[in-house]
Amino acid sequence: MTEEIIIAGFGGQGVLSMGKIMAYSGVMQDMEVSWMPSYGPEMRGGTANVTVIISSERISSPIIKHFDTGIILNQQSLDKFEDSIKPGGVLIYDSNGITRHPERKDITIYRVDAAEEAGKMNSPKVFNMIVLGGFLKVKPIIRMENVVKGLKKSLPERYHNLIPMNETALQRGMEIIVPVA
Repeated sequence: MTEEIIIAGFGGQGVLSMGKIMAYSGVMQDMEVSWMPSYGPEMRGGTANVTVIISSERISSPIIKHFDTGIILNQQSLDKFEDSIKPGGVLIYDSNGITRHPERKDITIYRVDAAEEAGKMNSPKVFNMIVLGGFLKVKPIIRMENVVKGLKKSLPERYHNLIPMNETALQRGMEIIVPVA
């Protein structure tokens, strides 16, 4: 099993940390992983993306151009990466700020309204965990207990009190993700 993922959005949306949590979770599951971030010099507010590969086999290269799954969190990223998803692949997106919705017919498209849900939860910082929960519903390649271990590994200890809220956000993402016809 090999899953090649691109996560893309604005800096500050938790794009890189979502990828890092996925990578740590894969390690906790004895998988081979690659985590390769890319972001502009302005960081928060600029564009950011990360390539994550989770595999049961050795990873030959972290540099890939076509992905099994795209997790897209803004319009610029949709414009840039929609065509990079392999035919038969999956695109997951948050509709907040999207003006042109995904149009491909050879991939499966899901919408997770994570920004709206994070607002309802009064916690914009859990946005990325809602999205990750949606991904895990569609592609359960990582067990939830390993995601929690990944959270503990990637969050500074002073923020471990927020892990239960993040677990709730993961569950909400699993509940609200919907296929797009």
